Amino acid sequence: MTSFLDCWSEVASTLFAEAVAGGAELVESLPRPFDAGSFGFEARLDGELQGRFSVSMDGAVLDAPLLGEGKDQKAGWGELLREIACAAAGELLARTGRHCRVVSFEGCENESQVSRAFQLRSAGRAWSVLVRDEVHAPAQKAAPQGPTPGDTDKPLPPSPLSPGVELLLDVELEATLRFGCREMPLGEILELGPGDVVQLDRNVSDPVDLVVGDKIVARGDVVLVNGNFGLRVTEVAVPRKRLESIRCLF
Repeated sequence: MTSFLDCWSEVASTLFAEAVAGGAELVESLPRPFDAGSFGFEARLDGELQGRFSVSMDGAVLDAPLLGEGKDQKAGWGELLREIACAAAGELLARTGRHCRVVSFEGCENESQVSRAFQLRSAGRAWSVLVRDEVHAPAQKAAPQGPTPGDTDKPLPPSPLSPGVELLLDVELEATLRFGCREMPLGEILELGPGDVVQLDRNVSDPVDLVVGDKIVARGDVVLVNGNFGLRVTEVAVPRKRLESIRCLF
C-alpha cells in the first residue's frame, strides 16, 4: 500500500531538482553519519493518517544554494521541506483517497533511527538526507455490539438540501483559487513589466480561498497533484452560504 513516505520521496525528487541551483537528484542510499552543522525539520500530520514525519539534512547542503537571491539557506530549506510535506499529503490523497494534512512544522534534532536514507546529488557532490516516518492510520475503535437503547427512537437528520436545490447539483460552475489581493494605482499597473514583483496581502502560510462567483465557499492549503496545483480543503462554508454564490451567476 502506498505510504506517506512513498509520496514524499516522489514529490521531493521533483521539487529538489527545481529548487537547488544547478539541479539535484534524490536517490536512495545507505544511512551515513552527519558532519557537524546538520539540521532537521519535523512535520506533524493529522487526519486519516496521523503522526510525525522528520527529515534530517547534511549541514554541507547549505553550500548548495537554493534558487532565489538573498535567501537565508537554512530557512529556505525549511520552507522547501514544508512545501514537500504538504504536497506529499496531496499526492497521497490523489493516489489512495486517504486525507491528511500538516498541522505543524518546526525544527528538530537529528534522528538516531531512520526509516529510509537518501543522497541528494548535484554537480558532483552528494549530501545525506535521513527520513523517519511515523505517519500511520490511527487505531480503530471497537464497534458497538448492538444498538444503544433509545437509538431507534431518534429521527433521522433532515437532508441538508431541498428537492428543488437537488435539481441544480449537476450544474457546472467555475471555481477560482484566490491567493490574495492588493489595491494598486493605475499608474503602477501601467508601469508593470517582466520581472516586477507584486506583493499581496497574504502570508505564504495563510490558507487560500476557493471562490465561486463572488463568494468564498472554502479555504485550504495549496498542494501539488500529479504536477498540477490543487487545494487541500481545511474549512468550508455552511451549505446555505455556499448556495448564495449561485445567485450571482444566473
